[in-house]
Amino acid sequence: MSNNEAVRPHCAEPPADRTRPALGRRHLAAAALVLAALNLRPAVTSVGPVLEEMRAALGMSATVAGLLTSLPALCFALVGFAAPRLARRHGADGVIAIGALVMTVGLATRAFAPDAPAFVALSAVALAGIALTNVLLPVVVKQRFPDRVGAMTGLYSMALNVGASTAAAVTVPLARGFGGDWRAGLGAWAVLAAVAVPAWFLLARRRAAVAPGVDVPVPATGGSAPDAGVRVGRNATAWALAVFFGLQAGAAYVIIGWLPQMFRDAGLSAETAGLLFAVTSLLGVPLSFALSAVAGRLRNQSGLAAVLAVCGLAGYAGLWAAPATGAWLWAVLLGLSNCAFPLVLTMIGMRGRDGATVTRLSAFAQSTGYLLSMPVPILVGTLYQHSGGWRAPLTLMAALMLLQLVAGLVAGRDRRIG
Repeated sequence: MSNNEAVRPHCAEPPADRTRPALGRRHLAAAALVLAALNLRPAVTSVGPVLEEMRAALGMSATVAGLLTSLPALCFALVGFAAPRLARRHGADGVIAIGALVMTVGLATRAFAPDAPAFVALSAVALAGIALTNVLLPVVVKQRFPDRVGAMTGLYSMALNVGASTAAAVTVPLARGFGGDWRAGLGAWAVLAAVAVPAWFLLARRRAAVAPGVDVPVPATGGSAPDAGVRVGRNATAWALAVFFGLQAGAAYVIIGWLPQMFRDAGLSAETAGLLFAVTSLLGVPLSFALSAVAGRLRNQSGLAAVLAVCGLAGYAGLWAAPATGAWLWAVLLGLSNCAFPLVLTMIGMRGRDGATVTRLSAFAQSTGYLLSMPVPILVGTLYQHSGGWRAPLTLMAALMLLQLVAGLVAGRDRRIG
């Protein structure tokens, strides 16, 4: 018997021994994904319910408020482009850990902003941290859960909606609990952000490669395979994903920034407006997981994209015709339409053949998409200010939803990049 044959029985056990730490890493990664996702939207959704009080205190015009609702798109676009390079140098886990820390600082300090420019600037700090996480979470899913892209995307999309809806529903009661101080209501979300920081730093320290077949190897240099030179900017599917992402993001930020005000202008109370907006996010809690899981099993997601766009069109039509009478129905329809976000995240994970391609595709689709979405909330704010009502802005949103439908049909086709 040769020496190689003699040692085989002794080599049979180490892979099994490595299973426990590998499973531990996967469990830690899953927990970190959920914690990060919980914090992806409170920085934005907490503003809408107290926007009127905040504008009065800071002397903020409607146009600047529209700029504020566009700020997430700007930060996500500019910072998102840098995420792949940072991930190659420091690892996706480490970059997300730093992003969570930056987000915590931004959320904590903007609550003390003395005026509108300071509030906008400190919001940008928080949003820069969120931007890194936005781009890299699909990468972490592809690397660590390549066999469960749809399910894990659904899991963190569900957590994202929990965070968004909780912030929308709880910010006003939190402010009232602190004597009606809107600053306390906004600043409280820094605590939730701080909770996510340790898990990602711990995950970053454990990113060393492991045995093939036990867990997904995550190279110490950054988590993606070596750059294969795939030029996603020249790919039609990548552009369709970017346009679809941008249009759904523009619609989402209009809903986040202006929907509570639409309901308040229709005669509803601030608390009811906050609850109605919370409905749009709460619907995403079960639907994000279910939709991503279903989309992950389909070769073509065009039909799902079309259904969500039709829901958005119906919701805008309802707000145009009878905003107060059918308020709950319009909130439900717009909540369904907002599920385009987990759908496009799932499509990004499925369209790339490997982790390196998903990194580049995620950065391109999200950053380009957010750039495309930037003018939308500003245009809505400007139209609202100059027309004195919501019918002109809602007509614009319906037209953009038709374009989103077309982009979704193209992006949903069974294509692979890389």
